[in-house]
Amino acid sequence: MKTLYDKYSFLASKYVTRTYSTSFFHGVMFLDKKIRKDIHAIYGFVRLADEIVDSFHDYPKRELLNEFKKDTYRAIDAKISLNPVLHAFQLTVNKYEIDRELIDQFLHSMEMDLNPHDYNQDLYEEYILGSAEVVGLMCLKVFVYGKKDKYAELKPYAMKLGSAFQKVNFLRDLKDDVEGLGRVYFPNIGDKGFTPESKKQIEQEIQEEFNEAFTGIIRLPKSSRFGVYVSYVYYTKLLAKIKRRSISDLMSSRIRVSNKRKAMLFATSYFRNTINLL
Repeated sequence: MKTLYDKYSFLASKYVTRTYSTSFFHGVMFLDKKIRKDIHAIYGFVRLADEIVDSFHDYPKRELLNEFKKDTYRAIDAKISLNPVLHAFQLTVNKYEIDRELIDQFLHSMEMDLNPHDYNQDLYEEYILGSAEVVGLMCLKVFVYGKKDKYAELKPYAMKLGSAFQKVNFLRDLKDDVEGLGRVYFPNIGDKGFTPESKKQIEQEIQEEFNEAFTGIIRLPKSSRFGVYVSYVYYTKLLAKIKRRSISDLMSSRIRVSNKRKAMLFATSYFRNTINLL
């Protein structure tokens, strides 16, 4: 029965989430059961594309990404794929009528990662739009159950949150991006590299985006509000840790939030949600 294959495909995407991001996986657990599998499906799709450009160094990345792109659109059009992760993704895309333009923009940013770029402000914004903001919009389609009016209302806030998450990731992964992949996403860094002033400016930019995004989080349906809020709290605490570290600290190790601290954050978030402080 195809329903069994559908179930298996969603489970495959869930396993991808749990394997690659325990923090995101725990955040999804706080969403309503009705939508968890769809968020796993989106993450699984995004993760596979990201793995191609970030990890498959001994293989023809461009060819693999082109094949992945073709397989994605073929799956969406045919409403089936023998790749379980793409099958789960197409089920979610077709169920919530996720715009093809969002998928196009995401894959475009993945293509940008195939070659080193000297990022100016325009390229920086273009990359973040595709790598993060549109992923937030895909998730928003699920959070509002495909309702167009609610999606339009919350769209700017979802984009701000996706952008803030990505910029925190850029700072957290600075060492791996620079030394391992030869990438510096922040614009106008040039030969001087990061300075305390440029770091502070980036952090302020992220904080402002978080502040704007919170306005949208509290207007989400109850089925998704708490789960998104948990991720928001986790990333704001990660940003707070980054603010306390020097540039040399960021270049020597990846900043993390301990499991004990995560548990405390989740408990505090649950309490706030329970007494309707959100």
